[in-house]
Amino acid sequence: MAKHQFQTEVNQLLNLMIHSLYSNKEIFLRELISNASDALDKLHYLKLTDEKYKGLDQPEKIVIAYDEEKKTLRVSDTGIGMNDEEMVENLGTIAKSGTKSFIESLTGDAQKDSHLIGQFGVGFYSAFMVAHKVEVLSRKPLEEKAWRWVSDGSGEYEIEEAEKEGYGTEITLHLREEAAEFASEWRIKSIVEKYSNHIPFPIYLLNDKGEEEQINKASALWRLSKSELKEEDYKEFYKQISHDSEDPLLWVHTRAEGTLEYYTLFYVPKKAPIDLFRVDYQPGVKLYVKRVFITDEERELLPTYLRFVRGIIDAEDLPLNVSREILQENVILSKIKKASVKKILGELKKLMEKDREAYEGFFAEMGKALKEGIYSDFENKETLLDLMLFKSSERDGWVSFKEYKERMKEGQEKIYYLMGEDENLLRHSPLLEKYKAEGIEVLLFADEVDAIVMPGVSEYDGTPLENIANVEDEGEVDEKTKEKYAPLLAAMKAELGDAVKEIRLTKRLKDSPAVVVFDKNDPDLQMQQILRQMGQEVPEPTPILEINPDHEIFSRLLLVDDESQTREVAHVVFDAAKMAAGLEVKDVADFNARLNRLIARAIGQA
Repeated sequence: MAKHQFQTEVNQLLNLMIHSLYSNKEIFLRELISNASDALDKLHYLKLTDEKYKGLDQPEKIVIAYDEEKKTLRVSDTGIGMNDEEMVENLGTIAKSGTKSFIESLTGDAQKDSHLIGQFGVGFYSAFMVAHKVEVLSRKPLEEKAWRWVSDGSGEYEIEEAEKEGYGTEITLHLREEAAEFASEWRIKSIVEKYSNHIPFPIYLLNDKGEEEQINKASALWRLSKSELKEEDYKEFYKQISHDSEDPLLWVHTRAEGTLEYYTLFYVPKKAPIDLFRVDYQPGVKLYVKRVFITDEERELLPTYLRFVRGIIDAEDLPLNVSREILQENVILSKIKKASVKKILGELKKLMEKDREAYEGFFAEMGKALKEGIYSDFENKETLLDLMLFKSSERDGWVSFKEYKERMKEGQEKIYYLMGEDENLLRHSPLLEKYKAEGIEVLLFADEVDAIVMPGVSEYDGTPLENIANVEDEGEVDEKTKEKYAPLLAAMKAELGDAVKEIRLTKRLKDSPAVVVFDKNDPDLQMQQILRQMGQEVPEPTPILEINPDHEIFSRLLLVDDESQTREVAHVVFDAAKMAAGLEVKDVADFNARLNRLIARAIGQA
């Protein structure tokens, strides 16, 4: 018997599992049944498409057996099985990138963490919540050898060669004293009815007489009519396919008949999947053909920006042995995808109109992903723009484009916005002062994805969008004022040198002395950062410093014939304006020293 150490992350996870991260321990059986169903799905597909497997004749089923006296529970299937190498890969390690960050994201809060663990697809380890020892006996079809995996969850496991009559996997749980209730007929039946009724394979309970009693409907829920299903059926099926512990936010169930026949059942979760913004995210939609599972790894079944959606597509008119390359170019799937996107977006729009609070919760979780569709899905761009929510300079909470337009002041011809990564900085930006004074609302684009998406949105419902940072209003300053301040601006530019592209007067400020902006031909701050994250070298554009001629700092500075003071003010005002814009002040010590000298001088003159 060969001993192996669990991967470090598995050890951490087991420790958390054993200390009852799941608020409700009965979920372990749902997870084991779900894994058994996946194993049956994989073998069923091979039996239909690969000559080597077509002669296999074991019935496709899941069997649950229990022994009250010995306090054991066994879940077995006639699926694809595992050999010793696969046991190490599947039961001893978590073969996903992001595992470490996933473990670190666990909080110790049972309810929150159970949601994360289920999503991460490590349901097998939930067995250790109820068992002090777990044995896995497995044999692959077309192979003679069987293998046994054994562990008490304490840091290591053992694998040895074994005997098994048929192919498939058998998991035996030696239950903890406090979990003995799960070795009983009524408990098993109630859990299966609650969580696994619509597993598409029969689940049998083996009684003490050796008889098998089917305890689930074994129906493809998505193929049933809506009238046959209750709300609870939809919710429990969602939990089964998503491994989420929470109810879904909404679902869309469709049966299409006519020239194209297919079934779809899509769910939108309440919480964002933990890998939503990872490059290696796991797609949430499974593809079936005539109830036969084909794949759950195809990302093209829905657009990337809907990767948070979970569910099923079951097509009637595809060949069972359809290849991945064919999938990506298939006309039938393309039509199903197109119709499905419209359905999902339509349901989100209904939610937005009927239950704004629920929609705002969804948008806070998945809005960034949804925004990606604005530049990638031209066909649905207008619908997506209707679904967008933003923060506003005039109010707390979220604002849609439609709501903004309804509140536009008389004579206002544009939708104004300001872009940045920090909502708090945006709310206090000097660039807003003129608009606040005039009572004009400005949308705050504070998500990093906005820098990529929103420059491609020139208008909404016929009304142009304008970034207030790009508005040039130098013409509002009269010639007399320009002439009056020309020597001061020249002195400040001489002092700041190449640190600024230009220093100019502005009328856009009401309270602040200065603001930094960028040339409209330069990438803004957010785009600079995104390009750098993509590995591109982006030269840092030189900011423009705009100063407020009505501010007392400059009106007084004109009256003081002191070059050293002008130099100090130039640096302090410039650095303060950079901080207000969220830019880095490279020499903080120099800024503090100059500020302290100015304060001391002001006190001395008071």
